[in-house]
Amino acid sequence: MTASPVTTVADGVRVRVRLTPKAARDRIDGLAAEADGGVVLKASVTAVPEDGKANAALIKLLSKEWRLPKSAMDVVQGATDRRKVLHITGEPGDLLARLEEWMAKLT
Repeated sequence: MTASPVTTVADGVRVRVRLTPKAARDRIDGLAAEADGGVVLKASVTAVPEDGKANAALIKLLSKEWRLPKSAMDVVQGATDRRKVLHITGEPGDLLARLEEWMAKLT
């Protein structure tokens, strides 16, 4: 399989995201290659990047798309950057399988 933006950690998974705030609509734009050879999940939200509004919109969008509780998601890196790392708490194997299956539908 190709590179994935998802990596497992002890208490869940981490997802690399590139977020575009102030977009026309909230949406997931698919996967994109990064200059460092990694892969990110591209997402856009209508929220402005002030006071964590764009991060909250991202979590709302992904929790709805992945059918996961918002409380299980947290931005652990890049809170004020376009490039973020999202931590999702849960059983790593289950989460990884669920997200890999979801990403397969993107391509």
